[in-house]
Amino acid sequence: MSEIKRCPNYKKCGGCQLQNMDYDRQLRFKQAQVVKLLGRFHRVSNIIGMENPTHYRNKVQAAFGQRGGQLISGVYQSSTHKIVPVDDCMIEDEIADKIIVTVRKLAQSFKLRAFNDTTMKGFLRHVLVKRGFKSGQVMVVLVTSGGDFPSQRSFVNALLGRHPEITTIVRNINEKHTSLVLGAKSQVLFGDGYIEEELCGKTFRISPKAFYQINPTQTQILYETAVDFAGLDGSQSVIDAYCGTGTIGIIMSDKAGSVMGVELNPDAVEDAKFNAKKNGVDNIKFYCADAGDFMVELAQRKRKVDVVITDPPRAGCSRDFLESVVALSPKKVVYISCNPVTLARDLGYITRKGYKVAKIQPVDMFPFTEHVECCVLLCKT
Repeated sequence: MSEIKRCPNYKKCGGCQLQNMDYDRQLRFKQAQVVKLLGRFHRVSNIIGMENPTHYRNKVQAAFGQRGGQLISGVYQSSTHKIVPVDDCMIEDEIADKIIVTVRKLAQSFKLRAFNDTTMKGFLRHVLVKRGFKSGQVMVVLVTSGGDFPSQRSFVNALLGRHPEITTIVRNINEKHTSLVLGAKSQVLFGDGYIEEELCGKTFRISPKAFYQINPTQTQILYETAVDFAGLDGSQSVIDAYCGTGTIGIIMSDKAGSVMGVELNPDAVEDAKFNAKKNGVDNIKFYCADAGDFMVELAQRKRKVDVVITDPPRAGCSRDFLESVVALSPKKVVYISCNPVTLARDLGYITRKGYKVAKIQPVDMFPFTEHVECCVLLCKT
């Protein structure tokens, strides 16, 4: 691998905590972290790194502000609300970065002011770009305050003229004093309002609010590992807990007897149903419910489930959810985690309740950051 040039914003941004290490050393550092936290449960396999660990993020967002009469765009400095101006980033998609720079220049020429969340005045808050690395489709989400969009049609046409690769543009309206990027209302300005992307031989719809893993290269490896750990032969019943838009469950459906996806977000459930239909998957059903409550109810009805897949946020699984897994008593649990600290906590609980860790596979989903993903297989003893 050729030497990677250090980002000039390294000490200002705080997003890439490991830029002081070359990539091989980063992998050794993360491997040691996982071994220290999880090694007591089972031998940890060697972390799977990337051949090219740069420009891997398929989702890029920038905040807007005013500085000396000029519009600036960039990222919030770690643990602050101060914007660090960024035109290009070593871990972000290069096409997305160029589009964001164009949006900023156009906004300046169209005299669109950045939103100020102290005075609650101004127009442009954020821009979000999502790109399908395999499909080539590009979505641009302009996050604004309420009211009219001055010269909206001319702005959209100018943006498309400079970037014909854009396949849809959405205006999202966020009028609240909030740290959340997206508001409740969206308006499609061009295209379908979503993009599609391919993963593990399946096609998925990605809408402005839909969660989708940000590193598609490593996501393929991670999900293939999860399928391998599940050891499906076409007869098993599977629960995809907190399924989001249904990616893991749909990918596993080819090798499962039946799949149930459970998700509390109704918008995500609708996307999941669309994705299943798009891929011609007829052995999966999606339920809008709390996953823990859903599994407790299945246990009370003595419903047999062979495999539970869970991919929780950084906070890990709640105790209620873990208790529901134990009550349901599947033969296997495949736990995908983005935080080995909370993963160690949760494995401690599950292994005290009749399960044994059989495999641990770290995957480097976020090169140059301190984060590390793990896929763990637990089997009922």
